[in-house]
Amino acid sequence: MRRSEVLAEESIVCLQKALNHLREIWELIGIPEDQRLQRTEVVKKHIKDLLDMMIAEEESLKERLIKSISICQKELNTLCSELHVEPFQEEGETTILQLEKDLRTQVELMRKQKKERKQELKLLQEQDQELCEILCMPHYGIDSTSVPSLEELSQFRQHVASLRETKASRHEEFVNIKRQIILCMEELDHTPDTSFERDVVCEDEDAFCLSLENIATLQKLLRQLEMRKSQNEAVCEGLRAQIRELWDRLQIPEEEREAVATVMTGSKAKVRKALQLEVDRLEELKTQNMKKVIEAIRVELAQYWDQCFYSQEQRQAFAPYYAEDYTENLLQLHDAEIVRLRNYYEVHKELFEGVQKWEESWRLFLEFERKASDPSRFTNRGGNLLKEEKQRAKLQKTLPKLEEELKARIEMWEQEHSKAFVVNGQKFMEYVMEQWEMHRLEKERAKQERQLKNKKQTETEMLYGSAPRTPNKRRGLAPNTPGKVRKLNTTTTSNATANSSIRPVFGGTVYRSPVSRLPPSGSKPVTTSTCSGKKTPRAGRHGANKENLELNGSILSEGSVPL
Repeated sequence: MRRSEVLAEESIVCLQKALNHLREIWELIGIPEDQRLQRTEVVKKHIKDLLDMMIAEEESLKERLIKSISICQKELNTLCSELHVEPFQEEGETTILQLEKDLRTQVELMRKQKKERKQELKLLQEQDQELCEILCMPHYGIDSTSVPSLEELSQFRQHVASLRETKASRHEEFVNIKRQIILCMEELDHTPDTSFERDVVCEDEDAFCLSLENIATLQKLLRQLEMRKSQNEAVCEGLRAQIRELWDRLQIPEEEREAVATVMTGSKAKVRKALQLEVDRLEELKTQNMKKVIEAIRVELAQYWDQCFYSQEQRQAFAPYYAEDYTENLLQLHDAEIVRLRNYYEVHKELFEGVQKWEESWRLFLEFERKASDPSRFTNRGGNLLKEEKQRAKLQKTLPKLEEELKARIEMWEQEHSKAFVVNGQKFMEYVMEQWEMHRLEKERAKQERQLKNKKQTETEMLYGSAPRTPNKRRGLAPNTPGKVRKLNTTTTSNATANSSIRPVFGGTVYRSPVSRLPPSGSKPVTTSTCSGKKTPRAGRHGANKENLELNGSILSEGSVPL
């Protein structure tokens, strides 16, 4: 049943009660019947008019509610479509009034969401426009007339955040490059002369367009300035090297050198100008002191010849070295030769240093070999003999290894350069083999000389006896003189045979018989009495001092017979 019908029935019941109550009143007050009927009709007419009016109002309300519901549903559908959300669905059965209220509430909520999205879209577009203008990038493609979806807004926010990060990184790169550019310009005394350079150096950092093209141009400008700076530094360093070389050649005193010490560092334009002025001054002095300069170059040439192991033929090949006509042309020839030799040495420096190391090791090895054949080395004290033997053994191991390393490196060098590596005019390995061969021949020659000398000495002693020797140290020891005597061979303390000449132990002269010899080892020596006018030290005293006994600076040989 409709609500209006229910209201009508309720109204009728109420009116009926009201009419009955009026009739009772009218009857009590005595109103005539006809009047009561007339009044009843009037009341019924008024009641009917009132009910019609109420029904009309209710119907009008119903129509308005239905119309509002229709409008709200239409708008709600539109908003759901714009906001990209599911259409609104009323849960369960409800009255028209409640439905209209729910729809109106939902529409208001949708309108608020639409407004918020539009506002956020506008804000993001403003930020995007600002960032794109700074970065010189195209704007983000989105329809500003429609309502963006939540996903579109999220993507837009991510895009704007990415632009902010790009701006921050490019701005940091711009600031770093700008600082380096300013330093390079200050170093070069360069003033910005293009609009781009002025924008970079003079304008506000926030006003600079951080486009990829501008960043690339900025990097290119920095590379150009750094290249100019490097070239300027190289020029200044070359001028300094030239100045030092001229100082050494002209033997400029330290006082004059200290006067230009302030420009010996840095590479600014004023420094370069000062260096060039100093070079010009020194070049003029060089012209005035041609002979002195050429002689200084010749000293340096000789040093490089030694370092490069030039042979005498190679040195004589540079004829200007021996010329005495000191002219500008001769100076130029010397300059060109010193530059060539310097470059040659630098290119092959490792090989030359290796050869030099071998030369030093070889000289040390020969020195140890010479000491090894020197009998006087046994008189050294303090463990020097042991140290020398260890060093000599070490050199005997390291020299072949060093030669093998140099051989491998030289073979590689010869393959790369297609020519022989020479030392003192011959191949290095041939030079090494020649040195070893010369050392072997020298040892053989020394050995033969010693054998020949010993043979002659033996023949002489067999014919004439041993030559008298002058003692180098104490001629004798008193019986009460303390001290150590150097230990002697067992044959040293033996007495000679009856046919041998005799001499005192300390300072006497021993004459060997050409016939007699000491008995072979293992047999007891024959003891003879002394016939010298001097006293013979007692056996106890002699035994106590035998560790420090020295006769003529060396140990007694087998043919020596102490008395």
